[in-house]
Amino acid sequence: MLTPFEKFIFVFAVIATIYNGYLGFRKVYLVIRRGQGDVGDDQIVRRAVAAALNWLFLRPTWKVRKVSSLFHAFIAWGFIFYFLVNVGDVIEGFFPVTFLGTGWPGQLYRLLADGLSVAVLVGMVYFLLRRFLFRVPALQYRANVKLMDRVKAGGIRRDSLIVGLFILFHVGARFLGQSFKLAQHGADPFQPFATAVSGFWLGWSETALVVAEHVAWWVALGLILAFIPYFPYSKHIHLIMAGVNFLVRPQRTALGALEPIDFENEAIEQFGVAKLEHLSWKHILDAYACIMCNRCQDACPAYVTGKELSPAALEVNKRYYINAHLDALAAGEPSPEPLLAYAISEAAVWACTACGACIEVCPVGNEPMFDILAMRRHQVLMESAFPAQLQTAFSGMERTGNPWKMSRADRLKWAEGLDIPTVDENPDFELLWWVGCAPAYDMRAQATARAFARVLKAAGVHFAVLGALENCTGDAARRAGNEALFYELAQQNIATLNEVKPKRIVTTCPHCLHTLGKEYPAYGGHYQVIHHTELLAELIAEGKIKPGPWQDGSVTYHDPCYLGRHNGIFEAPRAVLESTVGSLIELPRHRQNSFCCGAGGAQMWKEEEHGTEAVNVNRYQEAAVTGAGTIAVGCPFCLTMLTDAAKRSGEGGLAVKDVVELVAATL
Repeated sequence: MLTPFEKFIFVFAVIATIYNGYLGFRKVYLVIRRGQGDVGDDQIVRRAVAAALNWLFLRPTWKVRKVSSLFHAFIAWGFIFYFLVNVGDVIEGFFPVTFLGTGWPGQLYRLLADGLSVAVLVGMVYFLLRRFLFRVPALQYRANVKLMDRVKAGGIRRDSLIVGLFILFHVGARFLGQSFKLAQHGADPFQPFATAVSGFWLGWSETALVVAEHVAWWVALGLILAFIPYFPYSKHIHLIMAGVNFLVRPQRTALGALEPIDFENEAIEQFGVAKLEHLSWKHILDAYACIMCNRCQDACPAYVTGKELSPAALEVNKRYYINAHLDALAAGEPSPEPLLAYAISEAAVWACTACGACIEVCPVGNEPMFDILAMRRHQVLMESAFPAQLQTAFSGMERTGNPWKMSRADRLKWAEGLDIPTVDENPDFELLWWVGCAPAYDMRAQATARAFARVLKAAGVHFAVLGALENCTGDAARRAGNEALFYELAQQNIATLNEVKPKRIVTTCPHCLHTLGKEYPAYGGHYQVIHHTELLAELIAEGKIKPGPWQDGSVTYHDPCYLGRHNGIFEAPRAVLESTVGSLIELPRHRQNSFCCGAGGAQMWKEEEHGTEAVNVNRYQEAAVTGAGTIAVGCPFCLTMLTDAAKRSGEGGLAVKDVVELVAATL
């Protein structure tokens, strides 16, 4: 137990550290709340439970880097438990009691504290060696990625070292303190590790052991008091902010569904994001939740293929910029610089494929993709600054209803000779087929449309198409930042669909599926939209079509980002393929971890940013290594991109076919 003087000093130190810590946390809070939007409290209980489970069990962390995730779990669970341990140590220091008693609660507490102390120490040594001795590439950034000077000067390494040593010495001192206590009072079967270490001190005098125990207590608790004022500025704040991030993360209709802009509100003067305070408050919070693990960077197709984009660097730069201007930003002063000046380069903004991989893999719920798309909105709507190649797509969508800029009258040319009914010819249809721009105008994708038409007719499906009434859904315009054009297209399409009143809509394009089904509801368009692979799975299950067997070699399947990761449709295409070709070869990166084809985020309509290789080539080579003869896809953009990559590979390249083409070929 502490002496009266020690108690006085400790209480004084607690008051001082709480006051200084409060000042730091208050500034962070004020900066975060400068972001746009309000804190939603809908379904707060369900969200709180989900957030608690994510935070406590580290559920998103286990998706990749299994070994590192295990060591991180050691530290996280140990440090969470140490909230209780520190309370217990303070109580035992002030009062002559055994925390939680000598019965089973106290025994369980001591067993957990002992085991988790060792787990934290082992985990922390692992991460310190990983960052400082082995300097693993996953924790580094390429030279072409924009980084603030403070980051380049070793800010991350310095912060990591401070946090790492704090944890190591805090937990280590507490653990040694227990061993000194056990050397005085005898072994404790519920503290096996501390008991083992206590054997080293058996020759010490009682006075020496008492002094050592007091010193260890003060080092352990004193480090907490010394660290708290630094806590708001350190990467260790993610321990708290990760849980907050899980709690306040918007409840989106799909992973990548964007928030609408209210163009009817004349009071809005800023469209998109130029400066830090233009971000939503959730996306400012992201900077503090970031653990700087670079998992998003590893998953980013742009970074993997040598582009300037690193989602991790974006969040790190935001954090360091806020810390550098914390007082001014907390006081409400405007940011002195735009995000493009310090957080991310313009080339990186336009390199994003909007695939959502960074969101999917993030262990703390960050959403860097939305920052980038919001910056694109500002560049297009406020600055008219965007890649020149996008102008053709924009004008085509605006004037002719498709990014190819081809005549609306030609929208059904692909169907010549197939007797495809329009809604005017078949007003009592059961299923509306939203053909989409690519199957209507792109020669390669037209083969998919014709194959799907043959399957629908073979199954006796009562369907119709819109024909010339169909417009582009506006997906490419929206991902490119042209929200105004997307808004116009959405209004036109919703008016058309509300007039024909479809019971169900099917489309072969995941981007159309996503936009019609998950983004139009925000504008009053509520429809049941399914992907053609889902319909094919239904028809096969009902015995209306009986495909197979496929006779042309093995098949691997590429999960389109907007079908799989964004909308969670993984099983339907696999069920169809297994019914058609039998066993399927899975790509190393598949399902939620699928790698982008390179066409999303409006990349289809512009030149790819400079890098070490093309995204589609990277994905194609992964498929080629499997030994499969055919790559099956479920998206017209993926079909085009992987077909182009196959042509680049020369003779003997893999065949690239839509799932429905395989089905139609075996009927």
